[in-house]
Parts: sequence; C-alpha cells; structure tokens
Amino acid sequence: MARSAVLVTGICGRLGHRVVRALHRERPVIGLDRRPSSDLPQDVEHIQADLMRSATRQLIRGPELGAIVHLGITHDPHVPSAERHTRNLLSLEKLYRMAEDFEIPKLVVLSTANAYGPRAGNAQFLTEDAPLLGSGRSVELRTLVELDMLAQSFALRSSKCKVVILRPANILGLVKNAASNYLRLPVVPTLLGFDPMVQAVHEDDVVRAISLALKADVSGVFNIAGPPPIHLSRALSLLERRTVAVPHTVAQAALGSLFAARVTRFESTELDFIRYVCMIDDSRARRLLGYEPACDLKETLLAVDRERWVG
Repeated sequence: MARSAVLVTGICGRLGHRVVRALHRERPVIGLDRRPSSDLPQDVEHIQADLMRSATRQLIRGPELGAIVHLGITHDPHVPSAERHTRNLLSLEKLYRMAEDFEIPKLVVLSTANAYGPRAGNAQFLTEDAPLLGSGRSVELRTLVELDMLAQSFALRSSKCKVVILRPANILGLVKNAASNYLRLPVVPTLLGFDPMVQAVHEDDVVRAISLALKADVSGVFNIAGPPPIHLSRALSLLERRTVAVPHTVAQAALGSLFAARVTRFESTELDFIRYVCMIDDSRARRLLGYEPACDLKETLLAVDRERWVG
C-alpha cells in the first residue's frame, strides 16, 4: 500500500462516512471503528476493532500509513461521564503513540469551536489563541476541552508527527449534533430577551478542511468557519421554523428534568449557546490551509433538513 494511505477513526458516524467518501478519491483509506459498517466504497478497508484494545495496534501496524484522521470521539452524554472521559482521552493518547512509534507524519484531530465557550464577554471573533473556557458546568464540553488541550500538547512536543487540531463552528448537515438537532425541531424554543449572532459550517466544508489539513505541511490549531454569521432569529426565519420564547430560568429547569429522564439529549448548559456569542476567526486556516467555505448561508442552513427525508 502506498505511503499516502490514511487511517480514519470513527467511520461509522455520519461525518465519518462523508470524510471516507471524499478521501478515498484521492488516496487509499483504511477505516477504524468498533461498530459494523455498510455502504462504504469498495476500495475502503474497514477494521472493526476497539482502539482501546492492545490488539488493535497490531492490526494497523502493517499498512504504510501517511496520516491519521481522528473522528472517533464519544459524544453521547448518556454514556457515564467517567467512562466517556477516559475513553476519549486514552484513545487519542493511543493514536498519538502509534503515530510516533510507526513514524506516521500527520495526525488530524477534529475538535470544536464550542471549546471556547459561549460567554457574554467574548470578543466578536475568537482566534486560535483565545482561552478554552467552554468546560463550565458541562461534562461534555469539559471532556472536549481536555481532548483539545491534550492534542495541543502532542503538537508542541511531537518530534516525528505533525499534529493538526481543527476547531469548526457548529457543524450543520446530516450529523446528529446539538446544533443540527436543535434546528431540526418542528417548534424551536428560544430564550426570551436573547437573540445572539450564530455561526455555522456545512459538513461538506468540514470535510474539505480535513482534506486540506492532510495536504498542507503545517501543524497546530485552525478555526474552521462557514458563511458570515447571522442572528439566531434570522436563521430560524430562513428555515421557516415556528418558535416559542421561554424565560431562561424556566427553560433551564425544564431541560434539566427532561435530560435526567432521558427524554432529550440536550443538557441545560447548552442553553448558553442560544444566549451568548461564540464566534471564531478562521483567517489562519484561509491563509495556511487555503481553506474557504464553498457552501453559502442558505445551503448551510438547509443542510439540516435533509435529515427529514434521508434515513
């Protein structure tokens, strides 16, 4: 196998499928996921194994790899927090060790711009140097912040592998994340008295950014944004959603009860994302990666509605 082969973790997720389908046109792809997968391109090898098991290291030792793309992050807030935390951090640690030991020259880690945290005092556009204040009271974000910081430590001390951390804005599309799920609601709750500017990026633009990160001779952190931000109310109007404004204290109490009962996957702390701003400056990615979003505002927003007719 050519040296340019890339190992992609988490290929059974919806974004993972899209990444694999894009990359296999350019280079050999090996997918790693403990879940079974179907509907992959015929030339993509799928290693069904758990990254946490020591035997998995031997399974991927043979192929000559040119890069690793790490998408296999456990996000489900209903998985016990200690287990989720440990699995995510140790999985990244194992991948980095394999990259160093096998002399794999590139490791791309998909993080999130939400790691900066929505705050009333945020600058209008945050650069990669801004502190990661997103942990707050959210177990989910606390894990993602620590994951990002661990990847940064690898990037600083790595001697053989260039580590790239991508921090995309809210990814919209067929992905099942908080932003897309929120915008897909038939009646969308908003917070009374709040109408923040919001920023999103189409899932296909994220795939494009990953491809560019693999090609560029760079390391470090890169923000990835989409079309210009707009007010939340304008986004919901373009999607023709019905809305209901709720006081923050009422929404917080209701969401906390619903989450505890497993009726919803939204944590009450996520209300801050429809209360305060958390927008990024992606000029570094544009300058060093050659990144530029291809999807306009309408295309990006409407990407969430494909979920209504795609299984």
